[in-house]
Amino acid sequence: MTQYTFALDLVNDPKLIAEYEKYHRSVSSEIQQSILDAGVTKMQIFRFENRLFMIMEVDDTFTFERKANMDATNPKVQEWEQLMWKYQSAIPGAKENEKWVLMKQIFDLKK
Repeated sequence: MTQYTFALDLVNDPKLIAEYEKYHRSVSSEIQQSILDAGVTKMQIFRFENRLFMIMEVDDTFTFERKANMDATNPKVQEWEQLMWKYQSAIPGAKENEKWVLMKQIFDLKK
């Protein structure tokens, strides 16, 4: 299992944040299936204020390029992504049009 972590900010507006969370309580089956089809086996998103943190576990079929290609050709995913931009704000240091930014692991405690 490979795990990736990402960060993203939301527009700092309590009403928009509440709407964003509402959308994520009922993500459509098409969007969920597209994530699974890309090789993602588990995805969790956490929020503190307007900062999001996502943990994504993937199988051996997953690559960022493959997922990007699949997303680009899926009209439902494109519709979802356009809708989410209303709520999302690029994190400081993100590239132009970059949403979720891959985080660098700096510590790992294991027993």
